[in-house]
Amino acid sequence: MRALRSRRQQTFHEEQETVTRNADPHNPPPRPAAAADKASLSALAPLANPAYRKLWVIWLTANICMWMNDVAAAWMMTSLQTSPLWVALVQTASTLPMFLLGLPSGAMADILDRRRYFIVTQCWVAAVALLLCLAVLSGVLTPALLLVLTAANGIGLAMRFPVFAALVPELVPRAQLPVAIALNGVAMNSSRIAGPLIAGALIASVGNVWVFVLNALLSIWSAVLLVRWRREHVQSELGRERLRSAIRVGIQFVRQSERVKLTLVRTVVFYFHSISILALLPLVARGYGGGAAHIFTLLLASMGAGSLIGALILPRLRVRLSLTNEWLVLSGALLLGASIAAVAAGSSLWLAVPAMFLAGMGWLIAANALTVSVQLALPDWVRARGMSIFQMAMMGASAVGAVAWGQLATSTSVQASLLAAGASTAVATLVAHWLGGERSIEEDFTPSKELQAPVAAAPVRPGRLQISIEFRIDPERSEEFRAVMQESRRSRLRQGALRWELMHDATDPGRFIECIVDESWTEHLRRFDRVSRADVALRDRKRAFHIGPELPQVTRYFIDPD
Repeated sequence: MRALRSRRQQTFHEEQETVTRNADPHNPPPRPAAAADKASLSALAPLANPAYRKLWVIWLTANICMWMNDVAAAWMMTSLQTSPLWVALVQTASTLPMFLLGLPSGAMADILDRRRYFIVTQCWVAAVALLLCLAVLSGVLTPALLLVLTAANGIGLAMRFPVFAALVPELVPRAQLPVAIALNGVAMNSSRIAGPLIAGALIASVGNVWVFVLNALLSIWSAVLLVRWRREHVQSELGRERLRSAIRVGIQFVRQSERVKLTLVRTVVFYFHSISILALLPLVARGYGGGAAHIFTLLLASMGAGSLIGALILPRLRVRLSLTNEWLVLSGALLLGASIAAVAAGSSLWLAVPAMFLAGMGWLIAANALTVSVQLALPDWVRARGMSIFQMAMMGASAVGAVAWGQLATSTSVQASLLAAGASTAVATLVAHWLGGERSIEEDFTPSKELQAPVAAAPVRPGRLQISIEFRIDPERSEEFRAVMQESRRSRLRQGALRWELMHDATDPGRFIECIVDESWTEHLRRFDRVSRADVALRDRKRAFHIGPELPQVTRYFIDPD
């Protein structure tokens, strides 16, 4: 009752402060919600932020480099090897490092200075591009070496994606996050046009080596822009997390988040199928007009143009049709699947170009919705780790998919493989949507300082810590209490606890003890820094079951090592 009375008083004071602020002529009331929403949902609204604008330009440049490298490597492989499997392995070599190294890179992006870490990634990509130049000029490049260097470039991409994904929500309001992610898609897909066009022009005029030279120069220029960006890195008073512990906590968060897990399933399904058109596109291009490089560039640019248009119309599409992210994923995937099948079934370049345009539009709509879903399901303290796991699902599915569709094309034909991919995209996405349903309820991950960290009365000892919280409840409500405590279990483990269990007194049916084990006293204190408003609301729901005269008793014990 006292807690309820306190909350009511707090609500009253907040309402009084709101009335006072709105009556103050020097502090005018906020704009009407409709006007604010319209401004925040403008397709270009985040670019008004100078810091985001600089980061967006860097992202655009970095992705131009990525597409230039992929186009040059894929086209070079067709001159070194004609096997569809070898050509498809270029995509695998590019994406597999992102699957293998995504989680460590995400953990480092969460515990290190993100700006400096981003600079390192750009320098790495520049160094790999220079090595490719030397290999081509010296005449030692072989299919195997090309795959190795493509994989090395993929390591740089694996390092870059989580840190960029974690920086964006720092710079834009939450309401603008879907728009900002759509703008990131504009950058990605503008580069899908510019990168292949630049690479194709260079390959046709002066050769592959100059693609890698330009790649290195642009990567260095991006690193210089990052050096000039002044971002304040706030170091935790508890010091840096250990890498191993940070990785464990990141995995734990994802395992205990139903929203993230569902998004990952849909991500795997979508990218396993969507990679088919990119992996086999060089071979599709060789079937038109004698297989000239400009045909490959045209098809890839058509897909990029479709993605660009999709990104520009997506904000209005969200508002006017009120589509959830789940329905956007389904719609985009179905459009992509139909377009892949159209490319496979058609025999004319005039049909392939518009089909690739629609494929790009469907790809952008689904990919954007997946990214928004996972971003909204992550608090800032674990964002890079969560996005790195998202990247691992995305790139792991792409790597496996490229091999699978390439092998199917080798066993049958490119046309048969793409037809199968188009049909499978529609069926698999529909099944995933039906099984997963919708998860429209979002938790409020806004940090809360309502829970104060404890102060140790005794000297802090190394090793694990056990926390016990004793509840006295009405035995008739025990099943209801247990259901709420399962939510508490997920919350504690998401915050980084090593272990959780609920004990029920065998002789007293109204006595329950919640037990949490933390890795150390320091990691216990970190959990207080991670408490969100949703966690505070959950605490209040648990306390509502407690019928004792005092608050639930909390006891902390150091665990002696074995």
